[in-house]
Amino acid sequence: MLNKMHRIVLGIEYDGSHFSGWQRQDNRRTVQGEMEKSLSLIANQKIKVQCAGRTDTGVHALEQVVHFDTDSIRTHDNWIRGGNRNLPADIRILWAKWAIDDFHARYSAVARYYRYVFLNRSTNSALQHSRVSWCHHPLAEVKMHIAAQSLIGHHDFSSFRALSCQSASPDRLMHFINVFRQADEVVIELVANAFLHHMVRNIAGVLMAIGTGKQSIDWVQELLDIKDRRQGGITAPPYGLYLGGVYYPEKYKINKHSAFNKLPADACRFAY
Repeated sequence: MLNKMHRIVLGIEYDGSHFSGWQRQDNRRTVQGEMEKSLSLIANQKIKVQCAGRTDTGVHALEQVVHFDTDSIRTHDNWIRGGNRNLPADIRILWAKWAIDDFHARYSAVARYYRYVFLNRSTNSALQHSRVSWCHHPLAEVKMHIAAQSLIGHHDFSSFRALSCQSASPDRLMHFINVFRQADEVVIELVANAFLHHMVRNIAGVLMAIGTGKQSIDWVQELLDIKDRRQGGITAPPYGLYLGGVYYPEKYKINKHSAFNKLPADACRFAY
């Protein structure tokens, strides 16, 4: 008798430094490819994994959410411990649970949380060079934060998406954006319903130009009005970008990584 297909949800973290992004590619090391190899060994059948949001080459995740369908019967501990045993050291499964109702890692998500980290000092880091974006010019984080508030709300983000972006619409809803300093690091935290290709990195590039005094605080609003990526300045490197977590309606009972605890309550109230 065949077992019934069921859906498993996982929370995973990874260091994207040595991956060609999330999406499976022939002859390339990808997060999806490594996840599917590991889980297929545990399930003893071919597994295909769906994620909440694809990350580019060099981008990291504090908590990516994925799901897969299988008729193999395993405990949550089997998926976590067995999966991690077969995974490379730069990917780890944090938790596992049964999916509830019609849960889908991507389509059930109501918002995503990203962090972008600048190392702001005179020399780059020998230890974190692949995990932060280095800016040796002093950054005025207060000006960056003030400028960033223009992005809150529903906007056409054409000036902040890659020219190659294939999304049908440039419209996105930004719920929250904060810029602050922690010692030698300047951190940007963003929560939106979804993000366009390179949107966070382009925002980071714009705010960096404002923080170094190359552009005025009003430049963010000007770019929103212009709706032209060619006027938007540099795309910040991928190294400092982290998918911090994914928001789902409460009914799905998806765990949240400790990174969410750093966010003010008003950054996540919309999810429920």
